[in-house]
Amino acid sequence: DGMGNLRVTKKGIRLEGISEFLLPLYVKEIHSRKDSPLVLQSDRNVTVNARNHMGQLTGQLTVGADAVEAQCKRFEVRASEGGKVLFSADEDEIVIGADRLKVTGTEGAVFGHSVETPHIRAEPSQDLKLESPTRSLVMEAPRGVQVNAAAGDLKATCRKELHLQSTEGEIFLNADTIRLGNLPVGSFSSSSSSSSSSPSSSAPRQTIYELCVCPNGKLYLSPAGAGSTCQSSSNICLWS
Repeated sequence: DGMGNLRVTKKGIRLEGISEFLLPLYVKEIHSRKDSPLVLQSDRNVTVNARNHMGQLTGQLTVGADAVEAQCKRFEVRASEGGKVLFSADEDEIVIGADRLKVTGTEGAVFGHSVETPHIRAEPSQDLKLESPTRSLVMEAPRGVQVNAAAGDLKATCRKELHLQSTEGEIFLNADTIRLGNLPVGSFSSSSSSSSSSPSSSAPRQTIYELCVCPNGKLYLSPAGAGSTCQSSSNICLWS
């Protein structure tokens, strides 16, 4: 029974082919054929509204030419198997429930405010880079910050001063070899001479130095002798 492409069956109304509705259509369910997709098409946009028993709008999904917009109290994307929440958003927070969040853009991810996460990891065989092009990069944790390079070097480079500060504890350097490169070499003056004399051409090359500390904490090298050659009046301490 019916007319044209419209058929009335025991399960409801069946439409064959393409159908156009000029006025609102109120139905409980819309199904396509088992071997065909369901296509909703419009020259402008497609809008799906959900209302409560009082007719008030509670949710809306709009597919337009420029954007897909959803207006609701909570938006969720679930996995087809198991129904696990992969993405959810409301006024308070956005939750990503996938096992991994991957950003493939060349510019990376930009966050306008703070980021809280227990783990940041790069792809295998890839470098991890945290950068602030024009401002500072701050990492804070109340129980400690650990930076570990299990199979490579750890480098800290800056243009100006590099500060290592511990307000209550100590700074502990533990390694088989500790090297301090490019330390300045101070001049040593004996008690009998106010100025150091230049070594003669036959004097052996100085290869052993003493590590000295100025009153202000600056380190410098002084040619090692039979006794200590460190002097608080060294040119290094006076000029620092």
